[in-house]
Parts: sequence; structure tokens; C-alpha cells
Amino acid sequence: MAIDQREITLEIRPRARFDVVDVRRRLLETHDTTLDAFPQALYYSFHTTAGYLDQRTAWRLNMRCNGVAPYLRAFQSVFPEGAGYRHDELHLRHELSEEQRRVEPCNGDSHLSFISAGLRACVVYNHRPDESVHLIDLDGVNGGVPRRRVITVLGFTSEEVVARDRLVIPIAACSDDSIDLKNPSLGLFEQLEELIARYGVAKGRIHLTLADGERQALTINEYETLLMQYDVPEVIRNPFRFMRDRRRTSETDAPRMIAAARFPRLQRSVSLLVSDSGADGGPHVVQGRYQSPILLQWGPDEGHTRIIEVTLTRFR
Repeated sequence: MAIDQREITLEIRPRARFDVVDVRRRLLETHDTTLDAFPQALYYSFHTTAGYLDQRTAWRLNMRCNGVAPYLRAFQSVFPEGAGYRHDELHLRHELSEEQRRVEPCNGDSHLSFISAGLRACVVYNHRPDESVHLIDLDGVNGGVPRRRVITVLGFTSEEVVARDRLVIPIAACSDDSIDLKNPSLGLFEQLEELIARYGVAKGRIHLTLADGERQALTINEYETLLMQYDVPEVIRNPFRFMRDRRRTSETDAPRMIAAARFPRLQRSVSLLVSDSGADGGPHVVQGRYQSPILLQWGPDEGHTRIIEVTLTRFR
């Protein structure tokens, strides 16, 4: 009897702060051709500075002689390390304990590069023989020590939509605001868990998408207070805010710099993994420690709400 799905968790140790890891090659080394039987696979990273490009973008970049790395380097030029990010002022981050502050990396540049480059924690790839799937790590080494990265790969045959819903999210009167969609007061995650239980989805995805007509807003799958409240709004107002010396930008680099500055036109959706592989054996939304879907808005808004469209799918 054919197996409908197969879920594998891997631990990866980056070789450098910026590292591009071929996940498919790692899977072949550790699990042989186990996932080759499935026409599709979901790749999930539990981290906010290590993730994936969507398959179409990755394919287009890999068709070029230089591949993925130069594309990411352009964003790293716009967001250089140690450029005065509020996120890196660890003494202001009250969510951290004193012990955590001693080891927490100053990686505001990595977060902003991740977001603006369109990297995602959760992607689905169609299986193509001999095609690589890259985990792109923008903060893989801290203090000379490789960070522990954990990813999940889930092979499946097909994906079906089992439920749709629309949620109205209240927003503040101010134009620049970030809303943690995981906040219990919104009831969003409680509703998601109810949908998963009602339809008996053991493995699948949740899609959170800004409704058509919603403007000057985007969604991000992470929440670090200072980053969301200060650094991201700064970039929206001035995409080159943290770039140290624009005069040194060459004609060759200029198009990449402009592309890297298109921050506000990026993600309008977030995908979340649903799996029953947790400790209690029940299906839940799966997320890393610092991951949380955020609705970020800027500019004038006529109303005091935003509409989020929710889609629950099941893997078969």
C-alpha cells in the first residue's frame, strides 16, 4: 500500500554566517531517496533568519550562472551588519533575560534581509529530479559558533482545500502599526486550532492572506518587538536608510540595489505548517520559538480594520 505522506526532521549546522545549504542533498545523504516517491514536498524552517525562496524565484536564479548568492548579497548591501538597528540594542529588549542578552546575536541586518528578499519559513516545491532546494541562512554563526538549525520536510501527493474563512482584525488609529496575529485577544489561533480539529487535518497548511483591496500592509512570520516597531517602519519610509555608502554602488549593482529596496511590495501572505508530529500526537499549527504572523501597516487608512483570508488545506 502506498504511503500518502512522509515527514522528516533534520538538524543543520551552518558553515558561515551566510550559508546556502542544499537540503535535497542532505536528505539523500541521510534518508536516501525516501522522498522521491512524492510529487511535492513542503519545506519548513523553524527560524526567522533562515528560510527558503519560492520555487519559481529559486528556479530563475539557479538558471543564471551566479545563482542565489548574488541575489542575497544585494539585500545584505542594503542592510549591512551593525548599521545601527534598534533591534540590536539588546538592553532595550525587555523580553530577554540577562542570560539571554549575553548570547543573543545582534542580527537586525539578517532579519531585514530575510524579509525584504522574500524568504519564507514555509514553502512547497514540486519535485524535479536533480533540482536543489536551498535553505538560505543569513545568521548561521554567532560568536564563531554555528547555530543549531532545525527544519522539517514533508513529502505528499496532493493538497486539497478543506475550509475558508475571513477574519476582521481591529487596527489602531495610528498609520504605522504592527499587529501580532498570535495575540490571544484576537482569537485567531484559537479559531485556527478549531478549524484543524473540526476537519480532522493531520498534515496540511494554513494560509493567511491579506484580502483583495487591502493596501499599504504586509504580513511577516516573526515577531521581535523593536524590529517591528522601529526598524521595519524605518525601511518602509526610506529603503536605503541603513546603507552606509550609496556612492560606492556600481552601475552593475544598481539594479540589484533597486530590487532590494522594493520592501513594501513584498509578502501579503504567510503559510503555516499543520502537523500531528508534536509531543501530544494531536494536529496543531507548527511554529518556531520566535515565529508569529504579523500584520504590518503604514500610511493612511480609512477604516479601523483589516481583513485576513484564511485557507486550511489537507495533504494527501
